Amino acid sequence: MQLTALKTKIQNGEDSYTQFKVNITNSNKLAEELVAFSNARGGLLIIGVDDNSVIIGVETADIKRLNQLIGNVINDNITPPIYPLVTIENIEEKKILVIEIEEGVSKPYSTNKGIYLTKAGSDKRKISPDELRRLFAQAKKLYADEEVLPKTDKTDLNIELFYQFVANEDSDIYELIKNGELNLETILNNYNIMDGSHLTLAGNLIFGMMPQKFSPSFYIDCVYIVGHDISSNHYLSETRLKGTFKTLYEDSRRFIISQLKHYQVEDDFNSNGKLEIDEVILSELIINALIHRDYHINAPIKIVMFDDRIEIINPGKLTNSLTVDKIKRGISIHRNPILNSIARYVLNYSGRGSGIKRVLRTNPNIKFINDIEKEEFRCIIPRSHPMLFN
Repeated sequence: MQLTALKTKIQNGEDSYTQFKVNITNSNKLAEELVAFSNARGGLLIIGVDDNSVIIGVETADIKRLNQLIGNVINDNITPPIYPLVTIENIEEKKILVIEIEEGVSKPYSTNKGIYLTKAGSDKRKISPDELRRLFAQAKKLYADEEVLPKTDKTDLNIELFYQFVANEDSDIYELIKNGELNLETILNNYNIMDGSHLTLAGNLIFGMMPQKFSPSFYIDCVYIVGHDISSNHYLSETRLKGTFKTLYEDSRRFIISQLKHYQVEDDFNSNGKLEIDEVILSELIINALIHRDYHINAPIKIVMFDDRIEIINPGKLTNSLTVDKIKRGISIHRNPILNSIARYVLNYSGRGSGIKRVLRTNPNIKFINDIEKEEFRCIIPRSHPMLFN
């Protein structure tokens, strides 16, 4: 890092990417700091600066000890190993030690005492069991939608829904199943709807008789709050939606549309009104929420309507290297590949990453917020003023 940029970081103070220490003597404490950075987005641990951004400096005689301490910690106190870059910088005629830690590629990282930490603002916190499960699943290349639900069996599947899907997806296979020439259990396993004798998460969500019985957190909370602020104590309508993918899609669309206004766009009083938000936008963003949310997080999708906007809130930040700019350009990475492949035959969904581009063509004022700290992805749809239709 250039010295000018380093000085600016010190002046700006501590944050999620920058941590100050006057000195470090405890190997366990150093391991915790390095683990937290590695499990988050990486950053700088700067030794020789206090909490108020005052450069104290490190004595020359102490630098050798610190370098040895850092070497011992990264070799003996962190699993899997990390490889930070350590440099000595001179600022205000004082030496500081800068440890640059990259975001880990083999998450999750822990101390040799089995402590898993990540950054929380300028501090650090222990990783919750749910987060840890997600990190281990990602490290093993396991997808949430292929997880097996051990308390389920074939009787928890709506076979008629599955037959409808197969008939749309491959009519030849449907005829073979219907004529008894193909074993139903084999086909269910081939489609990853079942794994052995149990439903997968994808199978339950799309074809389950009662999906929330085995996946109780995967529903949609809908509310219309009066005004513009989430803290308002008044709401016009509130409901909790449950059911299969298709039911959640249809019912959430119905909830939103029932609260929206239609405006006259033609001179003829008897002409059909125009909905203040195009239905294409609603369809694409609800489908996006259902298919691309993080199912390792046990939380519902939220649809919050205000007088001036609608917010659709997905559990989970964008996956892997995706950014808001990338999804606007149509780049997609499938977080839930089974749901992605099946949903195109159940919902009005192409799976080609074109949905967000289509949404923005319809209304370029829609905002997308990838909130890394809260681990959620928000779509903010402005409600049109009636004068826009004149």
